[in-house]
This record gives sequence, structure tokens and C-alpha cells, in this order.
Amino acid sequence: MRDSAQSTTPAIKFQRGQFVLYRDPEKFWTGQAGHTFVCRIDRVCLGDTYDLTPLPNGRPIYYANPDYMRLLPAVDAMRDIDTAPLNTDGAADDMTAAAIAWLTQQHATANQRPPELPAQRD
Repeated sequence: MRDSAQSTTPAIKFQRGQFVLYRDPEKFWTGQAGHTFVCRIDRVCLGDTYDLTPLPNGRPIYYANPDYMRLLPAVDAMRDIDTAPLNTDGAADDMTAAAIAWLTQQHATANQRPPELPAQRD
């Protein structure tokens, strides 16, 4: 059972499909390298634990303690798109490849001819 009085962060109920930063407590407390990495939550388990899949690939982590997890909000991942200075010549130089791909896709979609409505039925 977890002691919530010792936790330095508020209790968060994570959901399947969310991305989190996970710190392997055994590796961390024993001073081993590679103790912190990004994971996707694959299953919410009983006892307030979670099954995780390390990204881009890795061995599943079963019954991960949420005290060693931090949510990676989508707003942080998309900040470069949201704040990109699109009115300058060098804007693309400061953007990630994912941001440029997303903007290219949005541009292509916005410039397509609007879909035609189906013929009315009598």
C-alpha cells in the first residue's frame, strides 16, 4: 500500500493510452544508467498500478507504481506547433520534423476542393 503522505505530487489517475515519463525505482536507487524513459500506459490494474510499454520498444513493465510516473501532456509535445513563428522566413528551421509534417498535412487538407454533397433523394 502506498503512503500518500510521503508523495510530493498529487495523486493522478492515469488512463490507458496516455504517455508518461517512468523512472525505474530499482535502477534509479542503485545508480544504474537508463532509469528514466517514456512509456505508454497499456492497462490500468487493480491496486493503483499500471502496465506500461516503453517506447519506442522495450520489455513491458507490469504493475508500475504511479509515484514513479509523470504525465507527458500533449500540450507540451505540440508547443512548437502552437508557438511557431509562421510569418518569418526561418520558421521551419526551429520546428521539429513532426511539426512540419503536421502543418504540411493541414495545408494540403485546407487547400483541397470541398467534398460534394450527395444528390438529394426525392
